[in-house]
Amino acid sequence: MPIRRYALFAALLAPALALAGCDSEAPKPPEARSAVDVPPEIPVMGPERVILAFGDSLLAGYKLEDGEGYPERLEAALRANGINARMTNAGVSGDTTQAGLQRLSFTLDSMKAKPELAVISLGGNDMLRGLPPAETRRNLTAIIEELKQREIRVLLLGMLAAPNLGKDYAGKFNPIYPQLADKHGVALVPFFLQPVMDKPDLVQEDHIHPTALGIEEMVAATLDDVEEALGKKVE
Repeated sequence: MPIRRYALFAALLAPALALAGCDSEAPKPPEARSAVDVPPEIPVMGPERVILAFGDSLLAGYKLEDGEGYPERLEAALRANGINARMTNAGVSGDTTQAGLQRLSFTLDSMKAKPELAVISLGGNDMLRGLPPAETRRNLTAIIEELKQREIRVLLLGMLAAPNLGKDYAGKFNPIYPQLADKHGVALVPFFLQPVMDKPDLVQEDHIHPTALGIEEMVAATLDDVEEALGKKVE
């Protein structure tokens, strides 16, 4: 993607994600819940499909009202398509890949039902803090491997390095997501924030975190990827 498309992103990413990092919370046992009341006319069919949303502020619903976050709106969209989805939102603002790895087993063991799919959004805070891309790669690899050991499908929500971090850093960070997806045979959304880039009406005042309307655009852009990654119910 042309560098000019990331100019605003590069200038404002660091303070925005730094603010999110200040909101880091201690891990809590996640609760699978439906944050959206689905009208009875929506043709939901089949057994429940449990999906884990695991990541940072982009999944935690930073400065959004209850029910406006990505996991909640994704659940509603899946159910509107007839899929009996139940999302577990295990997003924690400020999480790095290391923090995510440290709480992954606890999160999975705390769930009442094993998820069929884990949607992973981690790495943005690593990039913000200038952590070594090799460390990000190592942590994401361990997360994917644990999920695969537990026979849980994976969808990676990718991140790109801000151009102001330099070509060398971007050259090491940006390939992490597609290379891991290819190596481990997991699904990938190349750049999770793409639907809100260069669209001021879809982002909050920090120019990074999506508004409720921005979340709707991100859900619309990734719904097919989620459905494909979820696949058919295996009995």
